[in-house]
Amino acid sequence: MRRCVGVDLGGTTVKLGIVGVNGAVFDKWEIPTRTENNGLNIFPDIAASIREHVSEEELKSPEFAGVGMGVPGPVQEDGYTEKLVNLHMKDINVADLLSGLLGKVEVKACNDADAAALGELWMGAGKGYHSLMFITLGTGVGGGLVLDDKVVPGTRGMAGEIGHMTVNPEEYEKCNCGNHGCLEQYASATGIVNVMKRTLAECDDPSCLRGLETFSCKDVLDAAKAGDIVADRSVRTSMDYLALAMANIAMLADPEIFVIGGGVSRAGQYLLDCIEPVFARLTPLSEKKADIVIASLMNDAGLYGAAKLVL
Repeated sequence: MRRCVGVDLGGTTVKLGIVGVNGAVFDKWEIPTRTENNGLNIFPDIAASIREHVSEEELKSPEFAGVGMGVPGPVQEDGYTEKLVNLHMKDINVADLLSGLLGKVEVKACNDADAAALGELWMGAGKGYHSLMFITLGTGVGGGLVLDDKVVPGTRGMAGEIGHMTVNPEEYEKCNCGNHGCLEQYASATGIVNVMKRTLAECDDPSCLRGLETFSCKDVLDAAKAGDIVADRSVRTSMDYLALAMANIAMLADPEIFVIGGGVSRAGQYLLDCIEPVFARLTPLSEKKADIVIASLMNDAGLYGAAKLVL
């Protein structure tokens, strides 16, 4: 069976797996991401790990399709990336680098959120669709766009960076990117906590979170789901901004389905109930709306998508 190696390169760990053309995973493992010395060891470590699990004979076999890789930063179609901030690397072609270390095996690379989008389309919540917008809600907000079964990276690999889409130009606090009013400031895990703190400060209504020195995004979501009025109001404010961003994406790219992943997505149906009516109101041009669902592959989405790049 034709197979490949999928690589999901993260800031802490690298997830790798041998994946077949039908989506079967024959082996899966992890190695640490060694970011010291400007990431000098990262790609040699990946190459060595692949060689430990795939023989030289198989690497050269016609049945071996190559290596697909998702990396945490903007990647152009040829594998070039200007900067991988969390890995302390810049101005490199990650595909060419890994290919050279593996004896010129074919390597294709894309942004990690793009890989997750492709993975969800192929084997996850987007299976059966052909165009998909994947949104990941974690510490930050990321996204990946697939149209007609093909990842859309953009000219500089920046397509899908919806976390820094301006959704509130009146915002006075600054985003980490230097802008004001980015989606990430409201719909990320950090943003949801910050919006909750602001909501508590602006009202006197009782809340189970009032008076706590610290609380997490999960605490806010759990409180909202349990009926805490202030938490529910706060989360709906955050999700209103997300729905606005999604409506703008729908007007531009018109995906068949939005798939929402990342740690925040564990709130499940409650999150969808917040988003769907606002999204519907903001997309009046079509009666048939894009589907909105929760991701199903979770931590394996990037691995599947990376594999699909070469299969």
